[in-house]
Amino acid sequence: MTARSMSKSANLPVDSPDVRVELSWAEGVGGPDIDVSALLLTDDGRVRNDGDFVFYNQPLHASGAVRHVGKRRAAGVITDAVDVDLRSLEGAITRVVLCASADGGTFGQVTGLMLRLFGTGGGYEMARFDMQAGTETAFIGGELYQREGRWKFRAVGQGYASGLAGLAIDFGITVDEEPDATTVPPVSPVQPGSPTPARADVPLPSRPQSPPAVRPAPPSVVRPESTAAGPFSEPRLTKGEERLPVDMRKRLSLRKEQVAVSLSKRGATGISARILLVLDASGSMSFLYSKGVVADVVERMAAVAAQLDDDGEMQAWTFASEAARLPDLRLGELPEWLRLHVRVGEMSLFRRSKKPRKGLEPGQVDMRTVGIQNEEQKAIAQVRAYVRENPASAPTLVLFFSDGGVYRDAAIERELRAAVEEPIFWQFVGLGRSDYGVLERFDTLPGRRVDNVGFFAVDDISTVPDQELYDRLLSEFPDWIKAATRAGIL
Repeated sequence: MTARSMSKSANLPVDSPDVRVELSWAEGVGGPDIDVSALLLTDDGRVRNDGDFVFYNQPLHASGAVRHVGKRRAAGVITDAVDVDLRSLEGAITRVVLCASADGGTFGQVTGLMLRLFGTGGGYEMARFDMQAGTETAFIGGELYQREGRWKFRAVGQGYASGLAGLAIDFGITVDEEPDATTVPPVSPVQPGSPTPARADVPLPSRPQSPPAVRPAPPSVVRPESTAAGPFSEPRLTKGEERLPVDMRKRLSLRKEQVAVSLSKRGATGISARILLVLDASGSMSFLYSKGVVADVVERMAAVAAQLDDDGEMQAWTFASEAARLPDLRLGELPEWLRLHVRVGEMSLFRRSKKPRKGLEPGQVDMRTVGIQNEEQKAIAQVRAYVRENPASAPTLVLFFSDGGVYRDAAIERELRAAVEEPIFWQFVGLGRSDYGVLERFDTLPGRRVDNVGFFAVDDISTVPDQELYDRLLSEFPDWIKAATRAGIL
């Protein structure tokens, strides 16, 4: 199928049930940072509430129908995209406007600006729209809209000099100004009978080059002024955070806030912990590695470590038939760490060999030595030994990810029972529907002074919103701290 080249205001029918709208531009030195976003509109041309704005601080719509995919770089071209499942859009939504904003410059400084429409999971290109720009700092590239029961796509190419904030205001979002932020154009008075503007208490028009001391909460985070445990605690500035790429730093900052909210809900504001990460690398995990799910999990867990432990480091292990210590994850080196160390063996590498594998970069584990089976108890034993040999003033929280197939129940139970008297809480997360054996049953096992193990499983962790994931990860840890302190373990 040949992609149709579109001109401004042209439209075409969309027969694919799901589409990807991708903005691409040439990578250049000194140009602005560009972000794609989407507004979900009703018949009156306005959002219903702040949840109908999908952007870098709120990447997934509550319906699951619209998702901000994020940036990719290849061959000197940067892309940012939004996925839209037209089947899952709520009935009230009749338009999805695809926008972009430029931070640190204007769209006129960008070359090769193009909007492309893909169908069926990005499998084929349906249309492309070359855009020209000048002093604009925000753009509507195109829109998906319903007409007589069918979805169509229109090339728009309309610019805004007032940035993303000005664009959002036009569609019913009220933007609260920050003390030193660029002034946002005033909101037109609401006429009688008009819908009440939604509120998005987020700094839409710009993003600071370094994380500010206090960031407004994104729409998806409800920040309490206080809780039973005391005032809400702002996310800590973590060592190395300023060296992360802009888009990763934005995600980290938001996720730290969400971790803080989860702790606040449990009355655990201000607690500290050492975070250790354990990743299943057995053969059945290959799909999750190849699809980037494990890398995404690690990035999400880095936010837990960044909020609870401000040294900017996290220790990590991988395991299958054997367990292996990975190099420490330093927050400022997160992108490179993900590239080097979030790996699983390939079928041709499952054979053991006494010779080291050629081509390994410094610090990389030869995955042939890790094998393919599930031996969780070996990783548990290594983590316990590390904690004994490296005591810390704060308790240790182990985030242990596995896709199941657990069969060494007796050995695992011995390790975890022995660890009851140690300053470690073990939070196991099951990835998919499988047999998790004793890990799933440990909460009900008698004969322990404190419950030192938590467990939950999810069918597809990539679909679990960050706030829900952190709520579940941290639901039992604060209670264990109290019980372990009363028992004299801490």
